[in-house]
Amino acid sequence: MTDTYPIRPEAAAAPTSGIVDTVNYGRTREGLIPLWVGEGDLATPAFIAEAATRALAAGETFYTYQRGIPELRAAIAKRQSALLGKDLSPERFFVTTGGMHAVQIAMRLVAGTGDEVIVPTPAWPNFRGALTASGAGIVEVAMTPSDTGFALDLARLEAAIGPRTKAIVINSPANPTGWTATREELAAILEIARARDLWIVSDEIYQRFVWEERVAVGGRAASFHDVMREGDRVLFVQTLSKNYAMTGWRVGWLEASPELGQTIENLVQYSSSGSPVFVQRAAIAALEHGEGFVAHQIARARRGREIVSQALAPLNAVRFAPPPGAFYAFFGVPGADSRALARRLVDEANVGLAPGSAFGSGGEDGMRLCFARKDEDLVAAMGRLVPVLRG
Repeated sequence: MTDTYPIRPEAAAAPTSGIVDTVNYGRTREGLIPLWVGEGDLATPAFIAEAATRALAAGETFYTYQRGIPELRAAIAKRQSALLGKDLSPERFFVTTGGMHAVQIAMRLVAGTGDEVIVPTPAWPNFRGALTASGAGIVEVAMTPSDTGFALDLARLEAAIGPRTKAIVINSPANPTGWTATREELAAILEIARARDLWIVSDEIYQRFVWEERVAVGGRAASFHDVMREGDRVLFVQTLSKNYAMTGWRVGWLEASPELGQTIENLVQYSSSGSPVFVQRAAIAALEHGEGFVAHQIARARRGREIVSQALAPLNAVRFAPPPGAFYAFFGVPGADSRALARRLVDEANVGLAPGSAFGSGGEDGMRLCFARKDEDLVAAMGRLVPVLRG
C-alpha cells in the first residue's frame, strides 16, 4: 500500500505465495523436474474435454444457475453419497469456480474483520490468504512431526480457542504434510467445536488418496460426515482438480446445509456470477464416467509415494516419515532456510520443490514434494535431490 494508491489494509496484507515465488525463480530452467505445485502430470482425459466441446458446440455459453446446473449438483450428490455411504441431497451442493472459490465463500460465511480462525499448520497457504483478505485473523496451531508423520495435539488446539474464535479449519488428508485424521480424532474435534459453538471448515479434497489402513474408512479417508449429526456447523470444500486432472478447469463445490442456500447463492453471484456451463458439463462427465481414471491416479500416486519414501527414509540429513494420505512428501532439513534451499535445489539439482516456510509455523525448515507424477520423473528427481540433501 502506498500514499499514491491507498487501498484497503486487508487487501494489502494478502500474503505473497512462497510457492509461486519459487516457481517464478525456476520455471524457465531447461530440463527442470517440477514437483513444487499440487497437481499431477496427466492432462485432463479426453472424455471430459469432449463433454465441454459438445456443450460449446451446442451454444451453452450463457449465464446459468448461480448454485450450479441441476444435473451437476445431482451428479455431485450421487458421487458423494456413494463415497460416504449416506444419502446426500443435491440441495447441499453449490458449484464454485474451483476449490479456492469454495474456500473464499466458506470464510466469508463464518469470519470477518476482528474474528479469528484456527488453522493447524503447516497448512495450504491459501487458507491464510482467504482469511486475511476477509479481514479475519489466523491462529496457527503447529502440528508436530512423529515417527508416523505429523500429529495434531487436540489439547493445544482447544487451548488456542479465544473469545474471537469463529471457526476451525481442518484439512485431512492435509496439504502439505499428508496428516490424515482418524475417525476418532474428527469426532473429538467436532465435540470441541460443538462445545464452543464454532464452525468447522473441512477441506477433504484428498480423501481418495489414503495410504494407511489405520486412517482409512472403506478405502477413503475419514470424513466429518462419519461423525456429524443434524445441525452440526460444518462446511465442506471440494474440487474436481486433483481426482480428475482438472486443475486448470477451475470447478469445485461447497457443501453446506440447504438452509444457507440463498446466502451462498448471493456470494456466488457477487464473486463469479456462476461457473461456465460447458465446464460444468465436463464435470458431470468426470463424475459419471471417471472412476477408472481416479483409480489410475491413485495407483500412480501410491507408486510415487514408494519411490520418494525409499529415497528419503535412509537419509540422516532429513526428518521424514511416509505420509498416510494426500500426494505430498513433506520432509524437514534441520537448520535449513527452506526458501534458500528451494532455490539451491533448482540451481544444483534442477528439481523444483515448495519451501516449507510457505506453509506457516512448523514448516520453516521443511520442503514439500508432490509425487503425483510418472515413475521415471520421480526416479530421476530423487537421483538428483539425494546427493544435494546428503551434502
